[in-house]
Amino acid sequence: MMKWSIELSEYSIKYEPRGAIKAQALADFVMELTAPADEGEFGETQWTLSVDGASNLGGSGAGIVLEGPRGILLEQSLRFEFRASNNQAEYEALLAGMALAKEMGAASLSARSDSQLITGQVAGTFQAKDPQLAKYLEKVKLLSENFREFTLNHIPREQNSRADLPSKLANTKKPGTTRSVIQETLAQPSINEPQGSVLFIQDELDSWMGPYIAYLTRGELPEDKKEASLIQRESARFVVINERLYRRGFSSPLLRCLTASQAQRVMDEVHSGMCGSHIGGRALVYKVARAGYFWPSLRNDCVNWVQKCDGCQRHATLHHSLAERLHSILSPWPFNKWGIDILGPFSIAVRQLKFLIVAVDYFSKWIEAEPVATISTEKVKTFLWKNVVCRYGVSQVLVSDNGT
Repeated sequence: MMKWSIELSEYSIKYEPRGAIKAQALADFVMELTAPADEGEFGETQWTLSVDGASNLGGSGAGIVLEGPRGILLEQSLRFEFRASNNQAEYEALLAGMALAKEMGAASLSARSDSQLITGQVAGTFQAKDPQLAKYLEKVKLLSENFREFTLNHIPREQNSRADLPSKLANTKKPGTTRSVIQETLAQPSINEPQGSVLFIQDELDSWMGPYIAYLTRGELPEDKKEASLIQRESARFVVINERLYRRGFSSPLLRCLTASQAQRVMDEVHSGMCGSHIGGRALVYKVARAGYFWPSLRNDCVNWVQKCDGCQRHATLHHSLAERLHSILSPWPFNKWGIDILGPFSIAVRQLKFLIVAVDYFSKWIEAEPVATISTEKVKTFLWKNVVCRYGVSQVLVSDNGT
């Protein structure tokens, strides 16, 4: 210290040692060098995704605009080498945008689209009845699990012009002519990726089909001898084609075996879907089998599904007559009470006879029958007069299901 004081004295400079740092000064220093909350890591802030798809005679494409914190702006243009409808292009744009946000580390994503159908299906207000769109919807729900918060909102088309421009750019210009945005080409739809099929087959292996597939493909049997014997005996009715289990039908082609979740979807579509007519339980069993599906509890599940259907229980034509005492049918002596009915039409016989008038005595079970060519009032009157009245006398009661 003395050395520094002597050296600096000729320049009229005084050396003073620094005192203790005050707590407030240290706090101010830390506040100045600490970034605000909205300028922290990317994943802690809200990301905004705008997507749009376009399909025309020139091809199909999609546009993606991803906005993040600190003025981050990513624009991507996708060009499809396969034919896609407008709805499929919208889904492809949404899936690509979600994948891009996941790659950037976004934890909270707010997506916007001008397709009311896509936003309604993701929100659950619309049904995805088309098989292709249903697969797209399942993949969107699977990707949304990677974000802490995910929302998809519908906006008018005029407010989505920013994402509409890259989607049209993918259709109108060749790849490589524009460098201001990221351009990418998709060779096949996103739902055709092998990952989804692997998960799908894994669900089947974990269900009731797993032991049959293991035995038919690798010859493996369960350790339980009773269960192993059952699988060996029943496996003759099954066959594995392309890692999928099918059941041989008696008078039908191969039936596709389903898991429990797949069976519920099939029953819902056949019973109350676009072509469903809310049929009964037994009819639903036969219709599902004719559609080409099978699972072990098919009959019981279909009957229980119809019993739990809210529409069937509300609008079914049920019998609402009041309860009454049972009426005994008495016939005190022979030929006092007759039951009469008309049967047919049968195969045409000689003299064009194809109907049969039948009368049965309630007491003796005696039968009177006569074939006729046509049904008319005169024919019935002639039969009653000739076969009943003239032979056994006038009866007291005639029972028929046709009052006329």
